[in-house]
Amino acid sequence: MAETTIKTYRIEYDYRHVPTIRDFALDNSRIRGIMGPFGSGKSSGCVHELIRRGHEQLPDRDGVRRTRWAVVRNSYPQLRDSTIKTFHYWYPPKVCGEYRSTTHDYIIDCFPRVQIEIAFRALDREEQISNLLSVEYTGAWVNEAREVPYSIIEALDGRINRYPPRPEGIGGATWAGIIMDTNPPTKTSWWYRYFELNRPGNAQIFKQPSGLSPRAENLANLAPDYYQNLAKGKGEMYIRVYVHGQYGYTLEGKPVFPSFKDNVHCATHKLSPLKAIPLICGMDFGLNPSVVIGQISPRGQLLILDELTSNGMGLKQFCRNQLLPLLQSDRYRGFKLTGYGDPSGSNRSQTDESTCYDILHSNDIGLNYIIEAPTNAIIPRIGAVEHFLNTMVDGAPAFVLSPHCADLREALNGGYHYKKIAGTEDSYMNEPDKRGYLSHIADALMYMCMYVSQKREDDERYKQFRAQMAGKTVHQSGDGITGM
Repeated sequence: MAETTIKTYRIEYDYRHVPTIRDFALDNSRIRGIMGPFGSGKSSGCVHELIRRGHEQLPDRDGVRRTRWAVVRNSYPQLRDSTIKTFHYWYPPKVCGEYRSTTHDYIIDCFPRVQIEIAFRALDREEQISNLLSVEYTGAWVNEAREVPYSIIEALDGRINRYPPRPEGIGGATWAGIIMDTNPPTKTSWWYRYFELNRPGNAQIFKQPSGLSPRAENLANLAPDYYQNLAKGKGEMYIRVYVHGQYGYTLEGKPVFPSFKDNVHCATHKLSPLKAIPLICGMDFGLNPSVVIGQISPRGQLLILDELTSNGMGLKQFCRNQLLPLLQSDRYRGFKLTGYGDPSGSNRSQTDESTCYDILHSNDIGLNYIIEAPTNAIIPRIGAVEHFLNTMVDGAPAFVLSPHCADLREALNGGYHYKKIAGTEDSYMNEPDKRGYLSHIADALMYMCMYVSQKREDDERYKQFRAQMAGKTVHQSGDGITGM
């Protein structure tokens, strides 16, 4: 993306090889995010965007166009080795202006009657965070935004559109806002919630195509077959995020459910409950009650319809505030619910001596058909899930997950994992990592699968018993009635 022309009021770039970055640059939304694979030109596009916006700023009374921009990265090594180097590649110090290495400020004044201040700030340095949140800016660029806490974005939003000062400028900033670039984060990230679920009217997101698609961007500036070589030998999730530019899931250890394949087991649309078929569930208790709700389809598929999670909430509050309202909604009204819960829920509370099952079966909750699982041993619980993941029904997977179950989806994709043993190359703990919040929803799923498996075994034994009874011959003998 090379600079081509400098005009009086604006600076133009060649966007032919990066049409998504062109759309990103031409948009005037206050908050803009761009997401794409490795090597797609996102960072360079953001660098040029700051310079271009600096040229479009209306001049002060002395005829100089002044802007001030914060450039934020999660850590100083990342800021130094990546963000600053990218900026200096396009606009080198001594050629374009003065870079102050002690304060990490860059004054670009090589363009006639244009002054652009760049304040590079890292979030792992307290003095830089303090400075970041006390200075007045025109706008900001957050580089690799998935690594930056949303609290920083919120704080920055209050510091932009403050420079140039209105008494000295002509109407203050001509354009003010926050631009952000990132490789795709997870679907439980603030980025996904902000841009995909709760996007405000002054925000916009731009997504670059896969590096392997016919519309791949920035190929002219990459080595031949860059994405083909990048994908070789990599796992499915790496390719999904860094080659295809799609939302993914963090893989920090060895996945507990290696048989789960997102493109096989996850439905393409939100699943709806099937009428006249009972609901089944699995529940985990403790201070983070969680539940998974599903059904067995007439074809024999296990359909995962909904999930509910909590944080620091008692079971009674969880049922009253989340579970019962869902069951009484139009989606589930009239359905019967059965299932298994964590057997540790039969332990009596130290406060009122009630158990979790006492609460579930109480008159005001009324979930009488959720009973304790026969065991909470990890091997049979994992085996129950893996059974469905490895089973096909009429050519379709026996396990189907509704895509809106974001926590469970991340857990299945490796968020629920065996932690690597420190100092080893390929050795892992024997038990799954229980510290993460995803372990609770994973436990709920395991209890559900155990319930379904147990019910099928019970139904099969009953079927065999009925068959045996039907096969018996009853006749009268001199000694009375005997069964053969």
